[in-house]
Amino acid sequence: MIIILLKVLLHVLLELLLLLLLLLLLLLLLLLLLLLLLLLLLLLLLLLLLLLLLLLLLLLLLLLLLLLLLLLQLLLLLLLFLLQLLLLQLLLLLLLLLLLLLLLLLLLLLLLLLLLLILLLLLLLLLLLLLLLLQQQLLLLLLLLLLLLLLLLQLLRLILLVLLLLLLLLLLLLLLLPLLLLLILLLLLLLLLLLLLLLLLLLLLLLLLILILLLLLLLLLLLQLLLLLLLLLLLLLLLLLLLLLLLLLLLLLLLLLLL
Repeated sequence: MIIILLKVLLHVLLELLLLLLLLLLLLLLLLLLLLLLLLLLLLLLLLLLLLLLLLLLLLLLLLLLLLLLLLLQLLLLLLLFLLQLLLLQLLLLLLLLLLLLLLLLLLLLLLLLLLLLILLLLLLLLLLLLLLLLQQQLLLLLLLLLLLLLLLLQLLRLILLVLLLLLLLLLLLLLLLPLLLLLILLLLLLLLLLLLLLLLLLLLLLLLLILILLLLLLLLLLLQLLLLLLLLLLLLLLLLLLLLLLLLLLLLLLLLLLL
């Protein structure tokens, strides 16, 4: 009886051990399923990140192309503006030169007129002197001389005033030329500053995009490391399963021996 009881107890113990092993196997299988699900999720995340990277690269390329087009357009506009400014400068210079030539011609004409008037007055004086000498009227001669001198002085004053006005006009024109040139230079400097600011903005955008890409690459690397860790865990679980299977085989062999 004792032997029978011992055999029954051994059978019960073996059954309990088998149940425990089966439960362990079930747990391990569940863990494997969970790990597989995690691996699938990680793979999906990797695919999504890769797609995002591709999209970002495409967007980056599009932005670069757009920025290059904008830069080319700005450069073309700047060149056109510079050409227009140069043409305007040349036209202004030509106009000023023409004005100067006209003023010089006017001055020459005025000088010639002045000389002609002086000559006429001298001729008149000579004629009057001759007439008065002939008539021997000295007082009338003096009066006429004084009147002629007054006329000459007034004419000279008028001519000098006209010359002064012309010279003032010339000076004003000559003063306006540097002011125009300074304005043009200021406009050019402003355009250059705007272009530099645009280039700096473009560089900042490129740096931001590069940083975003680097961060995405780091995330990909981290996900790859997690995948490797999960694979290692799967391998360990598989080894445990193999060990449990070996234990089950040993227990079965023991049962067979006991029977």
